[in-house]
Formats: sequence, C-alpha cells, structure tokens
Amino acid sequence: MGIPVIDLLGALAPGGPRVPEVVRQLREAAMASGFFYVRHHGVDRWMVQRQFALARELLELPAERRAALSIRHSPIMRGFEALGEQTLDAAMKPDLKESFYCGMDWPAEHPFVQAGYQTYGPSQWPEELPQAKGLCEAYIAAMNRLTERIMQLMALSLDLPERYFDTACREPMVTLRMIRYPAHPADADERTFGAGAHTDWGAITVLAQDHHGGLEVQTPGGDWVEAPPMEDAFVVNLGDMIPRWTNGRYHSNPHRVRNRHSGGAPRFSIPFFFEPNYLARIEAVPGTVAPGERPRWAPCTAGEHLREMYQRTYARTPA
Repeated sequence: MGIPVIDLLGALAPGGPRVPEVVRQLREAAMASGFFYVRHHGVDRWMVQRQFALARELLELPAERRAALSIRHSPIMRGFEALGEQTLDAAMKPDLKESFYCGMDWPAEHPFVQAGYQTYGPSQWPEELPQAKGLCEAYIAAMNRLTERIMQLMALSLDLPERYFDTACREPMVTLRMIRYPAHPADADERTFGAGAHTDWGAITVLAQDHHGGLEVQTPGGDWVEAPPMEDAFVVNLGDMIPRWTNGRYHSNPHRVRNRHSGGAPRFSIPFFFEPNYLARIEAVPGTVAPGERPRWAPCTAGEHLREMYQRTYARTPA
C-alpha cells in the first residue's frame, strides 16, 4: 500500500471545480492510514526553502545558547529540545533528535495567556538570529491557511457543512517544530530510532521533509512503508483528535523516523502541528454514531487531550 497523493489544485477555495474529487480522495485516505501527500497546496517553494535554512541556523547555535533557551525554561514548552530529551515510544530508547519549538506569540493580555493555557504565550527567540521570529510567523500563517482549508475539506468528506469546524479552529493551538536528526548509528539496535513509533496528538500535521527521507508509516495491515520526500509536496497526517471527532471512522496511524539514507549527514524536517482552540469540544460529529450505540470516546476539550499527551512523553504537565 502506498501513500496517496492529493492534488489540491482547484480545491483551495470553496466552490472550486475539483472540490468533489479532492473530498473523495481525502475521505479514502482518512479511512485508510490517515496519511497523504498534498501538491499544489498554495505555499511557495521559496518559503519552505527559507524555513529549512533557518532550521539549520537555529540548530547550529552553540550548545550553551540552546540550553539557555531550553523548553524546560518555558511554561508552554517553546524553545530548544536537546538530543534524547523526548521518548515518543516508551518501549524504545530516547529519540535521536533535537529541535526548536515555536508558535504564535499571543499577547500577554489575551484571556488564554492569562489562564496559562498550553501553547498560548511567547516563544523564546535567540537574539543571534533576529530574523527568526518574522520568518516563523510568516510560515505559521501560511500553514494555518492550509490546515484550515484541509479541515473544511474534511468536513465535506463527512457530509457536514463546509465550515463545520471553523469555530473550533479559531484561535487555534499551533506548534512549529524544526528538527535535526543525526545519522542513524551504524551499531544501532532494534530499540533505536530518530523518533519512535507514535501517533500525533492534535488534528492535522503538515510535514516538510528534506531530500534525505527517513519517515516510515504503518499501514492498516501493520506493515511499515517509507514516505519518501516528494518535490513541492507536504506529507499530511491526521492526529489523534480526528478519530475522537469521527468516532473512529478516520484514522491516526503510527509513524517513526530513522535517518538511514543520508550518507552520514543530518536530516532536517519541519512539522507543523495544528490543533483546535484549547476549549474546543472534541466529540463524535453528527452521522458517525449509529442509532442505539454510544460513542467510542468520552468527550473532552482539545486542551485536556493535549495535557495528557505531554505528560505521557515528557513526564511533565504543561499548563
């Protein structure tokens, strides 16, 4: 089974001529592995290239500067994450990756910041790279537009009004992460991964990969297949909130990373995690629960779900 490619040309705006076809393709992908590529997504190539260049600059800062801006100094986990600091698969060794987290810089007077909700607040920006904040904000804005449109297409795929999820997606929780994976060790055992097998936690992840590859996706049958880089395309996958929202109709499948194809060079990737408003209620949408049956998951807020996931992989509870 391969990962499907969905061409968004003619479907990026409501009423586009290819909306019905794209909705059908999205439904099929979501009911299978929950993974697909998107092409003609509306994000300029130069913007993605510029973000990779920034990722290299950020993760090549001196170790002491990265430690000074560690996520452990941020109540909303913004900043640098050291090698081995996260374990996505509890049965495996700590992940062989390091990264920089940032997000939308919400003003201090915003009610969600005042309440201390996760992801709402300031990022930590290194003074050595004054351009970082502006570049990341521009990339986040582009990713927000894309993911909001994917959510609208997903609503149509569930026979819901196109803007069904719009309210939940206002003032979203979003995280931009720039990751560097060292080359996979030659003597690595079967418990060593750049990122252990996991599902993503939120609604939509949009991933930009460099040319080395290394992403592996588990199919519904349990096999692992590679998701190689595709020029001018993103890998999109559904996170754990989507099965909750669709009562298990749509899937969030495990994936993992091993940097085995780079010839010893580091691998860079840039995932953008889109999650709805902290207070958005996540419960089975109309049409996904058969008459007389109960939903598979109890309702929760997006924030409650996120807190649980952070506690599981970082052994700490964010705000």
